Amino acid sequence: MKTQLFPSYTIGPDAYNEIAKICMPFGSKIAVIGGKRAINAAKNKIKNAVVDSQLSITGFFLFGGEASVENIERLKSIPEVEESDMIFAVGGGKAIDTAKVLAQRTNKTFFTFPTIASTCAACTSLGILYHPDGSLREYSFSSIPSKHIFIDSGIIANAPDKYLWAGIGDSMAKYFESSVSSRGDELIHSQEMGVTIASMCNGPFLKYGVKALEDCKKNIVSSELEEILLGVIVSTGFASNLLNIDLTTGLAHAVYNGFTVIPQIEKHHHLHGEIVSYGILVLLAVDKQEDELRRIHKFNSDLGLPTKLSHLHCSIEDVDKVIDKALKGIDVKHYPYVVTPDMIKNSIEYLESYN
Repeated sequence: MKTQLFPSYTIGPDAYNEIAKICMPFGSKIAVIGGKRAINAAKNKIKNAVVDSQLSITGFFLFGGEASVENIERLKSIPEVEESDMIFAVGGGKAIDTAKVLAQRTNKTFFTFPTIASTCAACTSLGILYHPDGSLREYSFSSIPSKHIFIDSGIIANAPDKYLWAGIGDSMAKYFESSVSSRGDELIHSQEMGVTIASMCNGPFLKYGVKALEDCKKNIVSSELEEILLGVIVSTGFASNLLNIDLTTGLAHAVYNGFTVIPQIEKHHHLHGEIVSYGILVLLAVDKQEDELRRIHKFNSDLGLPTKLSHLHCSIEDVDKVIDKALKGIDVKHYPYVVTPDMIKNSIEYLESYN
């Protein structure tokens, strides 16, 4: 029997009104896990949604600031978490991945409540784990996604717009990475569907992205904003769930992983999707896609996403360390050609002159 690949979802300022109806078939006790700001934003709406229902909340628990094995083990040992029937994963990518992997490893049903739109973590079954210092540790593979995604567009519209900004950059990588990683492969039906869905992480973002970001800055829930929220969370997540890791990642995320070893990335609080958006430019330069490079370079510039090393507080002296870490991962192990250190370095140097 196949595992459910696609979570159902609700979107809108009243999305949480469906909690009782959707969640009650899966038990009664809920442990809510998330970041401090996320829980503060969602807490009252979640509590109000379970009033006069058979659902009860065992507690609200902070995920610990990093999606790490250490935080998962800490949460697992909390009695109120252990006795819960289901987990509500609330927040951004790292908070959701922490709660998600905890739920997967303890065989608990989980639901996701993205309070920012920075990644597709709320939709995917994959979890990304880091060391306590923020460097990448491993991918946690599972075939179990959330049962349902509650996308409160009002909460996200009132969150810092930088997360949506970074989410656009991260999500657009899905199209470019899957289309290159799958090049020349004989794809089975689900993989072909995944690559096709990933194409929705390209055109709609170019069409709605600038307006959606402007509306988020003004705390306005608009149709353009909700289109981008669905693109970041759902389209990207559906593609990821259909594609195996070989096809769902690529050089843009390899570049991101490389930058995690550079201290100034953490020091200046650069976001995952922000760095991935720069990685897309590296991917396009390596792959000699000049027309796409011009188009995405302009899009990055229009949104204020990085187009050169100084935008990430880095310099050419950091590149060798970035490349060494990038090529140690799995992201370009399955690729239509061998990616060499010189190819990445030459492309980064080209981007520096391109600017």
